[in-house]
Amino acid sequence: MRPKACARAAVLTLTALLGAACTGPLDGPVESVSGRHRTPTALRRAALEAGDVPGYEISGDPSPDATRDAPIADRAACAPLAEVMGEAPDDRARATVSRGLGSRRTPGLAVSASLSAYATPDAKHLITELRTALARCGKEFTTVLDGRRAAYRDVRAVPYAVNGDESVSWTASALAQGAPAPVHIVVVRQGATVVRFMAINLSGRAPATVTVPHEVADRQLDKLARTVKD
Repeated sequence: MRPKACARAAVLTLTALLGAACTGPLDGPVESVSGRHRTPTALRRAALEAGDVPGYEISGDPSPDATRDAPIADRAACAPLAEVMGEAPDDRARATVSRGLGSRRTPGLAVSASLSAYATPDAKHLITELRTALARCGKEFTTVLDGRRAAYRDVRAVPYAVNGDESVSWTASALAQGAPAPVHIVVVRQGATVVRFMAINLSGRAPATVTVPHEVADRQLDKLARTVKD
């Protein structure tokens, strides 16, 4: 499995990623812009670029016309968890820039890191909504996007030490095609910017759990702190 193929896939929604199974290069752009706003220069400067994280292929191309559909949850209470796995965390995001990372050392590991601009109250509200949804949707929920269905089981909050004003982290077992794949999602608020990290292992020999690599999260948040002042 080629790291760049996984890097490109990681920027897609998890529903699409599970369907693609990271088996080869995906067509189309992998940087998304939420809403009708152009991506702010500051967000582009803060996003990870080639060479920022040793051991990873990093992919991301401009795409003002990228799809902006969000996964739909089977229950309203789980909607925040479903939506945050889409192109943007939710429809309050003013702009979103995403990067995909494929590990050269861990076959099948695909990671995404995205930055979204918000009004500060909306960013705070998103974190609160995610915590509430985790408390209500711990057993299982399903999503649908473009006719693709994905089930998330054993959804549970997990600790994850990371910089930022506040954060929420959870793991799940994702099933769309074939065997379940472990997923880890971390959402961090830093001022008015929301940073999302998603990690999934699609090697076919996936371990029971997966963790967003700290070298990815730490470098992205450090770069954001250096370049974006909220």
